[in-house]
Amino acid sequence: MPNFLIYIAIILPAVLIGLGIALYIFQERLIFYPEKLSDKCQFKFDVPFSELTYTTEDGEKLNALLFEVENSKGVIYYHHGNAGNLELWGTKAIDFTSRGYDVLMYDYRGFGKSTGKIKNEKMLYNDAVMIYKKLLHDYAEKNIIIFGISLGTGIATKLAHENNPQLLILETPYYNFYDVSKFHYPYLPNSILLHYQFKNDKLLPELSQPIYLFHGTEDKTVPYNSSLRLEKLSENIKLFTIENGSHNDLNTFHYYHEKMDEILD
Repeated sequence: MPNFLIYIAIILPAVLIGLGIALYIFQERLIFYPEKLSDKCQFKFDVPFSELTYTTEDGEKLNALLFEVENSKGVIYYHHGNAGNLELWGTKAIDFTSRGYDVLMYDYRGFGKSTGKIKNEKMLYNDAVMIYKKLLHDYAEKNIIIFGISLGTGIATKLAHENNPQLLILETPYYNFYDVSKFHYPYLPNSILLHYQFKNDKLLPELSQPIYLFHGTEDKTVPYNSSLRLEKLSENIKLFTIENGSHNDLNTFHYYHEKMDEILD
């Protein structure tokens, strides 16, 4: 066997093993890209809002924003993606306040002004449930709409599965988290290494309320095929395809707003 083939036979498995170990130990760093904010940071948006703080069972502080409108139809409980913070995501609130809904969005642990670190999927879900229970003090459950985008679709789906909101809206959802991890890291044994599951494909068919999906055909982060497959799982699931839409620009398309008008009318 030529020397270079011997080197490849030795080096390639070593590289894959090293990547696997890194994925297992440091996967939170590969999944979440939080941007911290100073506690003194003052948010500025074009619609009225108030800043809230929720305390978790283990004493961490979750920063949240509540955008309120007059004669609200209900509230959109918003779960954002895996990067940034409320300074960015807060700009999305107008997509819902303009349609007569309050919006409650929060930063995950370690994002923005929120304290702590994300350690597992259960922690993310427990935090979401804690805030949901707080919302029930101010809104009837029939007036709560759960919204998730990208990473947040897994949290939103689990939350809707365990509760009874009016409906569920998912933007750029993955089939499940293993599926999207294989898309980005196809040569690693993700089924063994991955701590996070977010089984949208298992939970969505068990929901009785309407489920609406938005996905762009040019999404390079979560492939469009993910939503095509999810739509086939239940008659309650309706997919709105944004032609030429990518991962972060769907609300720049007229069709997106046309369909949001239909859903939220």
